[in-house]
Amino acid sequence: MDDAVGVTDVTDGPEAAGAVDPLAAVTGAHVEVEATLDLPPERVWELVTDVARVPEWSPECWKTEWLDGADGGVRAGRRFAGSNRRQDREWTVTCLVTEADAPRAFGWSVLDRAEDPERPSSRWRYELAPAGPGRTLVRHSFVHGPGESGLREMMRANREIAAIILEVRLGELRRHMTDTLQAMTRT
Repeated sequence: MDDAVGVTDVTDGPEAAGAVDPLAAVTGAHVEVEATLDLPPERVWELVTDVARVPEWSPECWKTEWLDGADGGVRAGRRFAGSNRRQDREWTVTCLVTEADAPRAFGWSVLDRAEDPERPSSRWRYELAPAGPGRTLVRHSFVHGPGESGLREMMRANREIAAIILEVRLGELRRHMTDTLQAMTRT
């Protein structure tokens, strides 16, 4: 962990919610990390909403592109595609911007194959708050939704170790979210 960034774990997965059945627990499983960045909120806003730059920082996402044209500005309702790699698996998802409140919050839902925004695979969000002159407190969160996902499929196929699969994946997401925030500070 980069002490200058000060990333902290805020919440954890299903054990924090008291869930017992890991297959039931995947919906609502969440990870949240915080970091204080030595950048003003307006600059952090520019970074977190520049989806084309995500591959520069993310250990998992290797390609992104706006599906509704690059010149449409950041606003709720816009869509982008994100291509990810994890171990020997690659996948591309459609993301729907759900919140764009400059320079305070940016959120999106990852749609599953049904592309129902009411049943997303997951929800992601950056919340920004001033933390002194030229500094921003960033809260980065992930919540697994009720939609289908690779995680849900893997847990279903391996019920006997589903809880371990969930715990490992949430740990990976926590590390990747932390790495992403740290990488942003180097831009």
